Amino acid sequence: MSGHPILRHAWIPLIGLAVLAPSLVSSYDLNLLGRFLAMAILAIGIVLIWGEGGILTLGQGVFFGLGGYSIAMYLKLASLDPGYLPDFMEWSGVMSLPWWWVPFRSPLLALLAVVLLPALFAGLFAWLVFRRRIAGVYFALITQAVALTFATLLTSQQSTTGGYNGLTGFTTLFGMELGTESANRTLYWVTLGLLAAVFAGTKWLIGSRFGTLLRATRDGENRVRFLGYDTTPYKVAAFALSAVFASIGGALFTLHAGVVSPAFVGVVPSIEMIVWVAVGGRNSLWGAVAGALIVNFAKDIVSSAMPEAWLYVLGLVFILVVTFLPNGLAGLVDDLMKRRRNRADAPRAAMLEEAK
Repeated sequence: MSGHPILRHAWIPLIGLAVLAPSLVSSYDLNLLGRFLAMAILAIGIVLIWGEGGILTLGQGVFFGLGGYSIAMYLKLASLDPGYLPDFMEWSGVMSLPWWWVPFRSPLLALLAVVLLPALFAGLFAWLVFRRRIAGVYFALITQAVALTFATLLTSQQSTTGGYNGLTGFTTLFGMELGTESANRTLYWVTLGLLAAVFAGTKWLIGSRFGTLLRATRDGENRVRFLGYDTTPYKVAAFALSAVFASIGGALFTLHAGVVSPAFVGVVPSIEMIVWVAVGGRNSLWGAVAGALIVNFAKDIVSSAMPEAWLYVLGLVFILVVTFLPNGLAGLVDDLMKRRRNRADAPRAAMLEEAK
């Protein structure tokens, strides 16, 4: 955000409200807020790759799903008695646990998978793509195709992934009974803490030499190469980090919602994620968080009243933002503050001009 004093200290009342939320809202609303804060972690990753790196990705749902399915597979196995398989596997006639499910019996490996799987997949994918200097709309289309492929794969493999219904029916997490008021509070604090850590870490990264070179690559990649820098590692690192943030958000969302399915990882969800950041402001970390919260709360309200209308509303919002607020709500606030500051400085400038 801008350097204006009001904006610099805008986080204080917001953090205060976030800390007081468990005492101010119902358990259901706290659970809902926790889900949206998890989505805000993903939104921060989009600011890094799209806002700072200038790389539009339409496949963040893939990494959101990797995190969600990683933690959900552990929860599903932990809720079973020894020797039993997940219910959907038994219905499909599966006789033994698939080999790639076995590591998720371990909570440590499941947590590592939330971070390592998206990092490795995104890093390898980005290296293969960026080293061939594929960018712009072509990169966006490729990531969209990956999201479509991933969602189709999950849906088609009913016997091992749960198919369209996904994974649900979780009961406990590390001995804590999910769905209780105590669990909702605990998960909320964990989500809020991770959001704060991701926010602070990304803000530091953007202000570092890495962030400077990433923005320079966005604004003039050929010039950066001419100066002797290889831009590929910076773009790969930014994309991999944004994937990790998306995966963490997906894992936390799954814990709050108690379900993960292909409906959360396909093309439409990936586009929605971009809309969150476009509404809030792709060059602002605070804007991304605000956009994720505003759009998702609006989705909850509109979908409850008119389920069929949400996609039309979302499309209209995106068109209006792109047309009238290219820098999102954060850009609007910044412009208003600049105008206010200019009006306040106008009399002083006039007096100095007269004194000359």
